Amino acid sequence: MRVFDRLSLIDKVGRALQAKFTYGEIDEFFYAFGITPPEKTGINSKWVHSKNALQRVPAELLLEIARELDVDVPTSQRSAAILPRNWMDTTHFRVFISHIAKDKHKAIRLKTCLAPYAISGFVAHEDIHPTLEWQSEIERALFAMDAFIAIHTPGFSASVWTQQEIGVAFGRGVKIISFKMGEDPTGFISKHQALARGQRTAEQIAKEIDALLRSDQLTASKFLAAKAQTV
Repeated sequence: MRVFDRLSLIDKVGRALQAKFTYGEIDEFFYAFGITPPEKTGINSKWVHSKNALQRVPAELLLEIARELDVDVPTSQRSAAILPRNWMDTTHFRVFISHIAKDKHKAIRLKTCLAPYAISGFVAHEDIHPTLEWQSEIERALFAMDAFIAIHTPGFSASVWTQQEIGVAFGRGVKIISFKMGEDPTGFISKHQALARGQRTAEQIAKEIDALLRSDQLTASKFLAAKAQTV
């Protein structure tokens, strides 16, 4: 979430709490979300009190609180207000693995090989619970991902779904890693050099992805922080 969007959302949530609750009710509200309210500072403002409590709240929790209060969130964050099920209880670095249906086994294999590197992959054909709405869960993953991997097998560029997924990744400005497995990247990401699979195994590819995420300025900080939490 951009800094401006975060500060704006904190302001909106603070005003919503000020309008709806007493001081005591605001504190009870925060306790229900696992947030310890700040001590009263002598400033007689429920709005300021609420904003102080929200300063260090993680983005996902801030979005959840906004939804609870029916506060409008930034457009780019609306699908991220609820994480996809397989990312709800992880601190790992989140990667969306884009693939076509017939090659889902390649995506699942890569996801398995990435796990030891503190990378949690999202594979639509494996990670969506049967009772959850398919498209909504994919959208949540796309807006919550930290990076994007495209598996370019034959037919990838002809898939409406994979091209829309690339569009979201490109629009959000996240790190995009393309692996050429029988087809060259097209469209927005065609100008970027794709990594050829060659004769490498999924384990070797996962190791290369680990190195890429460690060194890229878009991902290094968050990726290394995620790895540090697994030690």
